[in-house]
Amino acid sequence: MKILDLLPLKDWLALACLFGLWSGYALFASRLSQRKRSLLATTNLYRTRWMMQATSRDPRMLDGLITQSLSHTPSFFSSTSILIIGGLLAVMGTTDKAVELVRDMPFAQATSLEVFEFKLMVMVAIFVYSFFRFSWCMRQYTFVSLIIGAMPTPEAFESGQADREAYVLKAAAVVGSAAETFNDGLRAYYFSFAALAWFFSPLAMVLSTVIVVGILYGREFHSDVLRILRD
Repeated sequence: MKILDLLPLKDWLALACLFGLWSGYALFASRLSQRKRSLLATTNLYRTRWMMQATSRDPRMLDGLITQSLSHTPSFFSSTSILIIGGLLAVMGTTDKAVELVRDMPFAQATSLEVFEFKLMVMVAIFVYSFFRFSWCMRQYTFVSLIIGAMPTPEAFESGQADREAYVLKAAAVVGSAAETFNDGLRAYYFSFAALAWFFSPLAMVLSTVIVVGILYGREFHSDVLRILRD
């Protein structure tokens, strides 16, 4: 209850803006991608083609290598999230010096020790969320490996013993789910930069959040790579 009294209303509004725009954009992007193909939806078509090609290959060593390669990136970000969390917790052990450092920065808002620690905990919470999303993404890629390993032979598909289309759609759905989970974790990294601006002022965090949403929207719906993949 003490933090409720120490934190000004403008800071609570800025924090609500951060998480409101974050969750709101995630819902907006999910709904819009059903009408207008996003980067994730477009690459999902390539994932379906990949699984279709995998059903006609034997052995499927190439597909295993691709899955292993795809799992490296969330593994890196998962490890990085742990390091960042450790760094933030270490800063909490030297909060006095950190507060003095922030106060010396130009345009930085002077805050009390308790408020500074609360802001650090918000940053920790963001990276904890990103860790869980990246680690779940890694787990899903292990499921993809299992699906590829259990995939019937090309002859079984050709003879009709196994339903090729059903298997392809199921496999592509799991790969797409892993990619979407990775996307969630990556968004957390983007919004962590907006939260970092909170150490300067609530207005800076609001502006940074709006900028982050604009960057994400541009990359997911109007980027050059999306235009290339669509053609």
